[in-house]
Amino acid sequence: MKNRKWLSYPYILWMAIFIIIPLLMIIFYGFTTKDGGFTIDNITLIADAINRKALLLSLGLSVISTLTCLLLAYPLAMILHSMKLKNNSLIVLIFILPMWMNFLLRTLAWQNILEKTGVLNSLLGLLHLPKLEIINTPYAIIFGMVYNFLPFMILPIYNVLIKISDDTINAARDLGANSRQTFLKIILPLSIPGIISGITMVFVPSLTTFVISDILGGSKVVLIGNVIEQQFKTINNWHTGSGLSLVLMIFILISMAIVAKYDKESEGKNVW
Repeated sequence: MKNRKWLSYPYILWMAIFIIIPLLMIIFYGFTTKDGGFTIDNITLIADAINRKALLLSLGLSVISTLTCLLLAYPLAMILHSMKLKNNSLIVLIFILPMWMNFLLRTLAWQNILEKTGVLNSLLGLLHLPKLEIINTPYAIIFGMVYNFLPFMILPIYNVLIKISDDTINAARDLGANSRQTFLKIILPLSIPGIISGITMVFVPSLTTFVISDILGGSKVVLIGNVIEQQFKTINNWHTGSGLSLVLMIFILISMAIVAKYDKESEGKNVW
């Protein structure tokens, strides 16, 4: 096995080029001025009214989108698990198939559906129902987040559920547990690792997204991802953009630490 260590070198090189070096650049720019001097002003700019509002709105929409994905994904995963399909790869393909389409195109499709003269309002007009003004609102952004990130919640939960032995569930029922008790005492605790993974995989991209808010929110809804994008691309201020990125990274690390803590606690619990 020692002779095979060289197989890991390409991966180490890939990590160094695309992860470690960019991260070090962000840290460098985040703590320096244009003259190269040390400063923390780039980070404290998060307290600015506009930046603070964008961050709080991003956190709120991310939490709502994550909870919505969880409420939709868990029952669906339970239904798919109860179907006892022999060909699980077909189920995985169904979930992954929409993701083969470009992320930008999927979001643009939702723009065509939700805009004032879009598909949704056209159907409502044919039914003589009042039209909805959803585009360029936080609701449209939530729609886009849920649609794009829902597979990341379904797959981890489904993968955990299919690993739960039928013998475990049957044993609980033999001991007198009804369907509700079996779910609360057996299925739900054993599926917590999948839930934790799904929450992480949905919350993090929801918090950092800027494409969805650009297309579905327009200029009326500004998230922290949009603020950072503007600093890099429009204002060309890498120092402020990097400082705000570091603040966002702190929130991501905190959320991942909390998730990891609950994940470890769930592993140590006995379902019985």
